[in-house]
Amino acid sequence: MRRREFITMIGAAAAWPLAARAQQPARLPTIGFFGVSTQANWSAWTAAFMQRLRELGWTEGRNLAIEYRWADGRTELFAAIAAELVRLKVDVIVTVGPAVEAARQETATIPIVFPISVDPVGIGLVASLAQPGGNITGLSIQTTDITGKRLEILRELLPDLRRFAIIANIAYKGAGLQITEAQAAARTLGLEVDVLGIRRTTDVMSAFDGLQKGVQALYVCPDPLVNANHARINTLALGARLPTMHPFRDYLGAAGLMSYGANNTDMFRRAGDYVDKILRGAKPGDLPVEQPTRFELVINLVTAKALGLKLPEGLLARADELIE
Repeated sequence: MRRREFITMIGAAAAWPLAARAQQPARLPTIGFFGVSTQANWSAWTAAFMQRLRELGWTEGRNLAIEYRWADGRTELFAAIAAELVRLKVDVIVTVGPAVEAARQETATIPIVFPISVDPVGIGLVASLAQPGGNITGLSIQTTDITGKRLEILRELLPDLRRFAIIANIAYKGAGLQITEAQAAARTLGLEVDVLGIRRTTDVMSAFDGLQKGVQALYVCPDPLVNANHARINTLALGARLPTMHPFRDYLGAAGLMSYGANNTDMFRRAGDYVDKILRGAKPGDLPVEQPTRFELVINLVTAKALGLKLPEGLLARADELIE
């Protein structure tokens, strides 16, 4: 074999690994989608988020990868899931509630977007709505600001309302803020309040077992644990003949009575815009936290009938949706 041919063969062989590496596809921008409740409970929200990304030019598998993780309302899994997404070096984490705090504990550099937060300033997620700072931003439903309004609606439905209960995950900082707001609003309205504190799924039944005599309605505080168990809560409330006031239409299901709050499906859709901007180079700390442009009142007439309630005409006229 001639020397020139031998050198050419050696050079080609050495180039093979380089060529193979060059042909490997580049890593796609990756979203860590951290669902704190069940996949079924989040289906409409997830679909809205993905639809918005597609409208903005992102297609999963073509120019975008998504790592889905579901905690099923088990808060004890939040830290491990957050740590896993950080190890995967995703480009942005999308999650809500106490999972945002879990993710923040794991990373100060990977952007975190929350599609919904009860009060991101109040619970210390961001410095301000206008200038979040840090690596976290998203959308606030400011549910603590409308707690009093929800109680006024309950009072309108039940003119003789004197005592109600709040069911909440007392381990969640956001629920604590709502309880404080509800207690303050109750004092203004001359109402007594009982707190049904839960920390895990197994606490839901015992919370209802501990209902005090004279409770006339149930106020439901949102969080991942309550989200995962809202159907059970509604069923138990209906069995106890308690009208329920929920923060979201999504929590009503088949047995909840009323909700007043932001449209979460729309909030998740709008979160797609945040993720798009971040994937294109924007810094989360420079993206102001948005708030809802409107709140919706939804009434389940089927549940009202089951409870034997006569709904005021004025309340019916103001409802954005009547479930029949």
